[in-house]
Amino acid sequence: MTGQIATANRLVDGAVVFRRADGGWGLRVEEAVVIADEAAAETLLAAAKRDAAAALVVEPYLVEVDAAGAPTSYRERIRAYGPSRAFHADVPTRHP
Repeated sequence: MTGQIATANRLVDGAVVFRRADGGWGLRVEEAVVIADEAAAETLLAAAKRDAAAALVVEPYLVEVDAAGAPTSYRERIRAYGPSRAFHADVPTRHP
């Protein structure tokens, strides 16, 4: 099973954010509401675009996720979890 989540960048600081079920935006992909239905995904995107019009976020869009809620594309995994390797040996990453 796959689904979709909404993501954007927060206007204040450029941070990657994910749309939560409560209508807010969270910094962790695990907080994102996963939508399996195409019509509901379009409703989610429309709500995210209203936040963009209100200058809360920039350029919201939908991302495909797997059954565990992890983005399926490499680009989106990097946006969600950070670099694919640590910059220093003692700096951990969240990348699966």
